[in-house]
Amino acid sequence: MAAARAVVPASWPERTAGAGTVGRMTSHDTLHDGTAFQDHYPPDVAACFGCGRLNEHGHHLRTTWDGEGTVTRFTPGPEQTAVPGYVYGGLIASVIDCAGTGTAAGAAYRAAGRTMGDPDDHEPPLRFVTGRLEVDYLAPTPLGVELVVRGHIDEIKARKVVVSLEMAAGDTVVARGRVIAVLMPATME
Repeated sequence: MAAARAVVPASWPERTAGAGTVGRMTSHDTLHDGTAFQDHYPPDVAACFGCGRLNEHGHHLRTTWDGEGTVTRFTPGPEQTAVPGYVYGGLIASVIDCAGTGTAAGAAYRAAGRTMGDPDDHEPPLRFVTGRLEVDYLAPTPLGVELVVRGHIDEIKARKVVVSLEMAAGDTVVARGRVIAVLMPATME
C-alpha cells in the first residue's frame, strides 16, 4: 500500500534562520522513546541504502536531535575503502545526504507541531528526498573512526528544508555539506 500523500498544514509558516525561529526547541522536538527520525519512516519508504531501517544491506544511519541541531554517527568499515586506510568520497556524500533528509523530516515535524512516531497522529507522514546535495571535502577521512555529522536547519519553507552539515572524524572536520530536501512527491509513492 502506498503512503498517504504528505500535506503541509496551512499553519506551517515559512521560516529562515534569519527570522530567529528555526532553531527554537518546542515540546515536539524530542522523540521520547530514544529512536531516530529514520525509525519512524513508513515501511514503504524505509528502504534507502543509507538510512533505511528495512534495507538489510544498508548503513542504517540514524539521526536524532542534539540540542538545537541534529547528530548522525557512522563508523566506516574496510569495505568503504578508497585507498588503504581512507574512506571513498561517495560514502561521505551518502552519509551527509541521509543526515540532511533525516534532519529535514525532524524539522518539518517540529514546524508542524507534530511528534514523529506519535500513535495518535493520523496526519500523513512527512518524508523528504534530496533536491540538491553539495559536499566540500576538506581532509582525508580515515577508516575505522566514528564519523559525526552535525546538522543545522537553515531554512524551512512549505515543501523544502535547507540543512547545513559538518562531518568530523575525531577532532578533524573532514567535510561540509548542504542539502536541499524536498517533500517527497506523490509520483514516488
